[in-house]
Amino acid sequence: MKKPIIGITLDSEDPGAYSNMPWYALRQNYADVITQNGGLPIALPHEPEMTDHYLDLIDGLVVTGGAFDVDPAMFGATSRHSTVVTKDKRTAFERNIAKAMLKADKPVLGICGGQQLLHVILGGTLIQHIPDEVENALAHEQPNPRTEAGHDVSVREGTLLHRIVGTSTLPVNSAHHQAAKDVSENITVNATAPDGVIEGIEDNRYRFCLGVQWHPEYLISDGDRKIMEAFIQEAAK
Repeated sequence: MKKPIIGITLDSEDPGAYSNMPWYALRQNYADVITQNGGLPIALPHEPEMTDHYLDLIDGLVVTGGAFDVDPAMFGATSRHSTVVTKDKRTAFERNIAKAMLKADKPVLGICGGQQLLHVILGGTLIQHIPDEVENALAHEQPNPRTEAGHDVSVREGTLLHRIVGTSTLPVNSAHHQAAKDVSENITVNATAPDGVIEGIEDNRYRFCLGVQWHPEYLISDGDRKIMEAFIQEAAK
């Protein structure tokens, strides 16, 4: 049986450390979890004008996270928090390919920063820095390892996420200083943290459009395994 081809967006870095030239990066577990669930992972360089070619090639898309932020101008903000760091070419590519995949109704999974980009594409806005906007906020940039849970989330019944994980509470790892804020009429919030921060979104106009603020590729729970499994199964259809 043909394996579904899953495009994974790369991170990008300026010269230094690994190479004295600009370089791409991807944690191995993003690819490993796709392979383990029967998919064929392919890394996607940031070529915004090549979107149509990538679209013809891949059956599903994972928009990954990274230590950077969506440009606040994309969601209509008139100011930028001092902590905001952007990677404009990466964001332009991820926006283009995610929009194209959704238009073609191919499965899209946004992880951490990928969830935030998906939220903006679907018409939402972002909290630019959680500690400044959320009273008594949890440590969403958890101090313990990402292989452990930082906190739990409540999963909303009746959502795609709830149908996948089959539980109302899920332990998650947490590595973000921004989060989804205002929602559009197309966005369904499917998970929240105890401090009220939005942890998951979906858009039911599409057969699989799911964003999670945590990192299910670490497989720290059975729910994480089910998310990755459901995404690959949908891409295989």
